[in-house]
Amino acid sequence: MVLHEQERSESAPPVADEHARHVMPRAIPVAVTTGAPLPKIGWTATADTAASGFAAGSAIDDQTATAWKSTTTAMPHQITIDTKNRVAISGLTYLPMSGANGRIGQYRVQVSDNGTTWSGNIATGTFADNATAKTVTINTVITRYVRLTAVTEAGNRVSYAAAAEINLLGGTDPVLPRTGWTVAADSQETAGEDGKAANAIDGNTSTLWHTQWQDASPDLPHTFTIDMHAVNLVSGLGYLGRQDGAQFGNIGQYRIETSMDGTNWSPNVVTGSFSDIATAQTKTFASALARYVRLTAVTEAGRRGPWTSAAEINLLGRGDPRLTRTGWTATADSQETLGEDGKAANALDGNNATIWHTAWSAESVPGFPHTYTIDMKTSQLVGGLAYQPRQDSSFNGGIGTYSIQTSANNTTWTDQITDEKFAPETAAQQTVLFPPVTARYLRIIAKSSESGEQGPWTTAAEFYPLGASGAVVPNRGTWSAPVGFPLVPVAAAVLPNGKILTWSASFDNDYVGGTGRTLTATYDPATGVVTQREVAETGHDMFCPGISVLPDGRILVTGGNDAALTSIYDPATDSWTNGPDMTTARGYQSSATLSDGRVFTIGGSWSGGVGNYDVGRKNGEVWSATTGWTALPGADVVPMLTADPGGNGDYRKDNHAWLIAWSGNKVLQAGPSKKMNWYTISGQGSVASAGTRGDDGDAMNGNAIMYDTGKILTVGGAPAYQDSNATANAYVLTISGTTVTTRKVASMANTRAFHNSVVLPDGKVLVVGGENYAVPFSDNTAVLNAELWDPATETFTTMATQAVPRTYHSIALLLPDGRVLSAGGGLCSEYCDTNHFDGQIFTPPYLLTAEGKPAARPTITTAPATAANGATINVKTGAAVSAFSIIRMGTATHSVDTDQRRLSLTPTAASGGYNLTIPSDKGIAIPGYWMLFALDAKGVPSVAKIIKIG
Repeated sequence: MVLHEQERSESAPPVADEHARHVMPRAIPVAVTTGAPLPKIGWTATADTAASGFAAGSAIDDQTATAWKSTTTAMPHQITIDTKNRVAISGLTYLPMSGANGRIGQYRVQVSDNGTTWSGNIATGTFADNATAKTVTINTVITRYVRLTAVTEAGNRVSYAAAAEINLLGGTDPVLPRTGWTVAADSQETAGEDGKAANAIDGNTSTLWHTQWQDASPDLPHTFTIDMHAVNLVSGLGYLGRQDGAQFGNIGQYRIETSMDGTNWSPNVVTGSFSDIATAQTKTFASALARYVRLTAVTEAGRRGPWTSAAEINLLGRGDPRLTRTGWTATADSQETLGEDGKAANALDGNNATIWHTAWSAESVPGFPHTYTIDMKTSQLVGGLAYQPRQDSSFNGGIGTYSIQTSANNTTWTDQITDEKFAPETAAQQTVLFPPVTARYLRIIAKSSESGEQGPWTTAAEFYPLGASGAVVPNRGTWSAPVGFPLVPVAAAVLPNGKILTWSASFDNDYVGGTGRTLTATYDPATGVVTQREVAETGHDMFCPGISVLPDGRILVTGGNDAALTSIYDPATDSWTNGPDMTTARGYQSSATLSDGRVFTIGGSWSGGVGNYDVGRKNGEVWSATTGWTALPGADVVPMLTADPGGNGDYRKDNHAWLIAWSGNKVLQAGPSKKMNWYTISGQGSVASAGTRGDDGDAMNGNAIMYDTGKILTVGGAPAYQDSNATANAYVLTISGTTVTTRKVASMANTRAFHNSVVLPDGKVLVVGGENYAVPFSDNTAVLNAELWDPATETFTTMATQAVPRTYHSIALLLPDGRVLSAGGGLCSEYCDTNHFDGQIFTPPYLLTAEGKPAARPTITTAPATAANGATINVKTGAAVSAFSIIRMGTATHSVDTDQRRLSLTPTAASGGYNLTIPSDKGIAIPGYWMLFALDAKGVPSVAKIIKIG
């Protein structure tokens, strides 16, 4: 059950309870099942210690009244679960023992195949100090043993750890993004209702595909064929039946097939039956490379008629893992070069019309086994092979029994697959996976033909070695193990000491509040430690606020659940103090720090009354350290309103403005409305049109990022706040004086709303998270692949896949070491399915070699701690570098980060280092704390030096 925002008609009276308008009983059905607890039959548990009567096995006995409790020896304490078999695991749940003592605080999770050799940490973090069950999500692994280590006790009350129950969650691959997909069905109803096939991949659970029923009702079976328009490693299908209360057409018996070309279908057919229910059902199968997936409804679940229907159909899997074969060579024990062109190299040429064929024209034909050896030229992770049989309508030489070996040196070989069989008499590509191994050479040993009666030959059109079970190919970056937080991090700020301050609301898992307190958690990327804290001293529930970093490094937090209040965090003293109340109560407003250190804010009808409905419109106002807040009636909010169809005055129309502070205390409002505007704060304030954002429409919950001086990238968003298809649009805005020019650039690979975008030291922009169909508190159409925009080519490249969806209420921020933290999502009470108490750190490609190892990095050895605007500073590095950039420390909430901006600095060789000039215009180099990066000739950045500008 997922809670959603309250909707009101235009004629409805104002709501007495400020926060009642935001919760309603309408549920968003989950379209794909998440990991469920695995049965514990036969499992055992051991621990480093156990107090008398509190054995380790009590934590896996499904009895919450019993518990494991360690002895009072010094922390840490460990509990290890043996599943007795290798199983797919996507996480665990932890339920504390009754009573506060013994609750686990900081934790880490490891896995092992043998109980002796353990992995690195696959998850770390801090559990909240309360009695509720906690969930740890990880990238799916296949393992036998799982170890949970309690590093600290949550409240530092005792030196023992305890657990009432620990469950392991079954694992599946993530849901594949559906941007650009098309479908074809054998039948669809378009006259009597909107039952077209495309409805089942639109992200809207209230629409459906229904086979024809008016005038005719074609008989079962019915087919639904998805064309992903790209190759993926597919491993499952999620089916959500219709959600309108009817059951007609619910699929009963089914068949699932995959294909690379839409013609030759894999012989590995998956069959089974769906239950006659309205909740999501997921069926997994052996991973297969595919572009097309066909679902056949063989029967109707209730035998009610010849129809088939579906609200949503999703596919599980990973991106194309085929390794790039450029420069590779192949040798074989035998090849035909006289009777035909059957040389070994043909199976690596990317042409299905050519084949490798063992010799057949000679008088003496070599018999089985036949070997085909691939030299990949460099060692790399290999985790599988795709075999493409010949495509000329002949099955001669098709491989039957086979083995696969790998080697680092072409001398010593290790078996990966032994005596398995490919399906006979098929032209369809077949996929086999094995545990990842580092190797330079891969050998396929054909031991028989597919039927055993076709002669002593072997053929293949193509062999595709795969990355590690669908692992990311080179230059796609990597994601860390998840880091657990004791709350859902909905808002965050980078601090001058490199730590990340995050917060949720009055509760760790629910946004409904206004109780005068806020739960915070500070994450230290250097140590991995997360420290929790309750802030009550300002009497301010800071959910859904405006956030701005002041020139002295303090963080100004405004409005939200307690809509008129202002709180200020000082990282130097780690203290919170009250600021003056705003003149207009607000929530979901944006704010921006100006060139003179003041802060401008506008909009925010989510709380504090709805503009143009039960209060006046929420025009701009400005804060200063000396005079507090001053209303700016001339900074009219109307020109920046979107055309959101939701009604309720400005409830959704004045949210999340894309504010870009600029020269002369001006602010460019670049979105989300398609109309752009310049706001000024002198006198009563003013607003003037800056034109429109090209052919873009309103783009609520999209992003705008200054990636260089006066250069802004805008990405994604949706025409309406909710129940709206997102776009993949991207535009470059250029500021010259007060003129803004707009140019459309290549779109993202995925449509996105509720995503976050982060500018990197090299000027590229990382886009993470979001969903195809904008629905708050839903992960149904979550996009797990990040994308990286390159200003040199103005195109996006798909990056690695996160383990956890990051949609509504997620954040992303650049860390001083050049990596990116992506975290949170949800905050919709204990009854919803999309609360994500964790984050992951993305390592961009510039920090990795082609083999995926850490790249050598330049270093800044000397840099000043402060610099005035217009000053020239001298910076020394450990070796020669090519470029420098500065990036202002960011803040994030609700897809808005008005603090981050990047400026490139031109270096001049001087004094054994480099001279850099800070822009003199404080509207460009906004006073405050910045990260200074040096980049070498390969574009690898240093760890940042923190510098206070202004």
